[in-house]
Amino acid sequence: MGEFDLIARYFTRPATRAALGVGDDCALLRPTPGTQLAVSSDMLVEGRHFFTDVDPAALGHKALAVNLSDLAACGATPVAFTLALALPRANEAWLAPFSRGLLALADAHGCELVGGDTTQGPLNICITVFGEVPVVNGKSQALLRSGARAGDDIYVSGTLGDARLALDALRGVLALPADVLAQARQRLERPTPRVALGQALRGVATAALDLSDGLTGDLHHILKASGVGATLDTSVAIGLIAASAHPACATGLFSLEQRLQCVLSGGDDYELAFTAPASARAAVQAAARQADTPVTRIGRIDAEPGLRLIDADGQSLGGQFASFDHFSASAAATAP
Repeated sequence: MGEFDLIARYFTRPATRAALGVGDDCALLRPTPGTQLAVSSDMLVEGRHFFTDVDPAALGHKALAVNLSDLAACGATPVAFTLALALPRANEAWLAPFSRGLLALADAHGCELVGGDTTQGPLNICITVFGEVPVVNGKSQALLRSGARAGDDIYVSGTLGDARLALDALRGVLALPADVLAQARQRLERPTPRVALGQALRGVATAALDLSDGLTGDLHHILKASGVGATLDTSVAIGLIAASAHPACATGLFSLEQRLQCVLSGGDDYELAFTAPASARAAVQAAARQADTPVTRIGRIDAEPGLRLIDADGQSLGGQFASFDHFSASAAATAP
C-alpha cells in the first residue's frame, strides 16, 4: 500500500466545516465571524509518550485528545485538525483501529481532519488542532494563563493521579489488582478532553491550563504568567485519585508518598486546572453542571510568590514533587 492509498483509505473524508479538506496542498478554513482562531500542536513519540504495545485505537484517541485538551484550556470550540504521521511500515492491522479511535473522538467533538502528511520512520504522531473563541465587544473570551489574582480559588476538574498510577504499575514499580489497573490504564490511554467545561468557564475563570506534565509543575505556569503565588491543600487533592476508592487501595496498597507523587507530579491527566474569584463559586459549580464535569476546589492564589503545599492541619508539606520535563536529566528514566 502506497502513501496516497494509505491516506485515501484511512484518513480522507468529505469536508463539512472546512472550505477545503484533504487532497490539496493546503486546507482552507472558513472562520466564523466574530471569533478568533485558537491553534495548538502536540507530538506523541513511541517510547517517550506511549508503550510500543499500546492498543492502536486507544493511541488514536489519545493523539487527538491531548490536542483537544489544549483547546479546552483556552475555552475554544474545536473546528479541524491536521495529522502528521511517521510509520515504520504501512501496517493495515494497526492503521484501521488507529484511524477508528482517532476519528471517533473527532466526530464526538465535531472536529474534522483536513490535511497533514505521512512518511516512513519511527512511529511519531503530530497533530495540529484548530478551534474558535468568541470575541465580544472587541474582547477575546479566551481563557489564558495570565489572569489569576490574589484571593482567587484554584480548581481542578475530574480526577488526578490515576494515569501515573497506571504508568508505575505497567513499569513494575508497584502492583495493582487487575480491576484497579484497568481503571487507571483507561485514564492513561484514553483521557477525556474537558472541552465543554472550558467553554462553560468563559467569563467565569480568570486563568486556566490543562494538566499534562503534573499539577505542581503545570500550575507554576499560571503563577509565573500571572505574577502570583499559591497554596494547595494536598489533603483535598490526594482524594482525587479515583482508584483510591477501591477497597484494596484504601487499606494501604500504596503509600501516602506514592499517592502524593501521583497527584502532584504524575502528569497525563489532561484535566483542567483553573482559577476563579471566591465570589464566583456558584458560577463555577453551574459551569461544572452544564458541562457534566465535576470540579474540586484545592487551593487559593496568594500575592506572595511561590507554591506552598499544606496538609490537612495547615502544616507545610515536605518532599519533592517535580513534574515531568522532556529535557531533564531524569526524563529518559521517567518516560514510558
